[in-house]
Amino acid sequence: MADPAPRFGFVAFAETWNGRLAMLGFVIGLATELLTGQGILQQIGLG
Repeated sequence: MADPAPRFGFVAFAETWNGRLAMLGFVIGLATELLTGQGILQQIGLG
């Protein structure tokens, strides 16, 4: 898998990881809401 293309910027590799991390963040935020009984904005003091 020797790909000489850069691994930063708007390339498929970066967009794939961006999507994966966004999904992970959403799931963690949802789990935190379920465990604490507070919304995300309430947890950080904005709600």
